[in-house]
Amino acid sequence: MTGYRRVPSVPIEQGEMQPMNRYGFEGKTIVVTGGAGGIGVECGKLLAAGGAHVHLVDVRADALDEAAQAVGGSVTIHVSELDGPEACAEAIETAGPTPYGLVHLAGVFEDDPLEPDVQDVWDRAIQVNLKSAYDMAVAFERRRQGPGRMVFTASIAAGRGSPDATAYSCAKAGLHGLVRSLAKKYSPDILVNAVAPGIIVTRMTTQLIARRGNSVTDGTIIGRLGEPEEVAHLIAFLCSGGASYINGQIIGVDGGTVLR
Repeated sequence: MTGYRRVPSVPIEQGEMQPMNRYGFEGKTIVVTGGAGGIGVECGKLLAAGGAHVHLVDVRADALDEAAQAVGGSVTIHVSELDGPEACAEAIETAGPTPYGLVHLAGVFEDDPLEPDVQDVWDRAIQVNLKSAYDMAVAFERRRQGPGRMVFTASIAAGRGSPDATAYSCAKAGLHGLVRSLAKKYSPDILVNAVAPGIIVTRMTTQLIARRGNSVTDGTIIGRLGEPEEVAHLIAFLCSGGASYINGQIIGVDGGTVLR
């Protein structure tokens, strides 16, 4: 990671970020896909601390075991690639009879060679980042009874574009349309929103950070990269009763990158 140090310009003080107990997730089941990732684990911790039963879904079985231990509280896991309607329906069904929330974090970020004979990157980007979101939303809505929440993961790449990942940018732009359409269709019973992170320090972004060096921090007004828990807190809030008048929104978590 030449040129990048994982030191925030304005450090997050110990105890500054508190669990979401005041919102009360007691008796609620929340499904978190991509649950073994950096943001997924932090989401799970906050939701579990607020009393939720957390159902973590990921493709990596060993990582899910570790994530479940890190999350603590009431937690179950489900291994799935979410590669079609049936797989997505199963991921929802294994969470329990009436899940309250869906946090869909599962996704891939790959360099796009933009070559006519190389379609696999495009196909994976659309399948994992967009189609699985559609399939999970349909499966969740059919299972849900009463009020609920859906939170998806968009990206600042949807609006700004990415020179390295055209397919990813296109898929995330499609997710914006999906969120706004679902918000209209499922309202007022299910509120649907998305977070749009900038570059967050996770396993997925390691290579990107190393390749771009200082430019990744130069693009933010805050002057540092984001941490997974900073995205997780917004997601937990959007799942809570405190977000009861927020619907159809794409909310940036990017340190002001979009203002550059």
